[in-house]
Amino acid sequence: MTDEIVLEVEHLQTGYGDLKVVRDVSLTVRAGGITVLLGRNGAGKTTTLRAITGLNRTTGGDVRYLGEPLGDVPPHRRVGRGMSYVQEGKRVFHELTIEQNLLLGGLSTGKRKRALAGSVQEIYELFPILGDKRSLPAASMSGGQQQMLAIGQALMAKPKLLILDEPSQGLAPVIVKEVMERVHALKATGIGILLVEQAVQDSVAIADDVSVIEMGRTVLAGAADSVTLDDLQRAYFGGTAA
Repeated sequence: MTDEIVLEVEHLQTGYGDLKVVRDVSLTVRAGGITVLLGRNGAGKTTTLRAITGLNRTTGGDVRYLGEPLGDVPPHRRVGRGMSYVQEGKRVFHELTIEQNLLLGGLSTGKRKRALAGSVQEIYELFPILGDKRSLPAASMSGGQQQMLAIGQALMAKPKLLILDEPSQGLAPVIVKEVMERVHALKATGIGILLVEQAVQDSVAIADDVSVIEMGRTVLAGAADSVTLDDLQRAYFGGTAA
């Protein structure tokens, strides 16, 4: 992790129409670092991500990306600036092959298919199972493999910021650990990663920074190695056992 700040969110406010879901959320993501955003269902995690990516209108606070305020910059321009968002639910094109899915992920770079071949090979090195099954339809893969494909597809755009919304959702514990290991390995590429998760222990184990929100407000933020189990219990579990 470096000192370069990729994303800085300060006192964010957003919601849906007149419904304010996020009231005061702040977090920072650094290049080559992982920031984990935790919170119970309905706390406002996904709504926070939607505001960062431009899918929801920001009604208060600031979102700065690579030092520049995003304001009303539309989602497609944020993607063009190097922001990739993997939404929850393993959203891949099931009828297309693994390789076709990856090539689609690289379209935003403006490169032709032949020029994208090197990027595809990089994804295969990161996720070998995708290379082994490159000619098979995405629908033939397990849930964990589809999640790896969704991440690989996002990486094809060569992002500076990768946003992951609950990549472990619906996966067996052993597969969750594998996905987390792959996410952790991405730090070596220098990109900043914002990870929303319900798998608390697995995600904190790979994190550099942790932020917990409750009822749309940041209630805990700090370096992962300084956040204790007791801290998480108070902020996330309301004092109950983990």
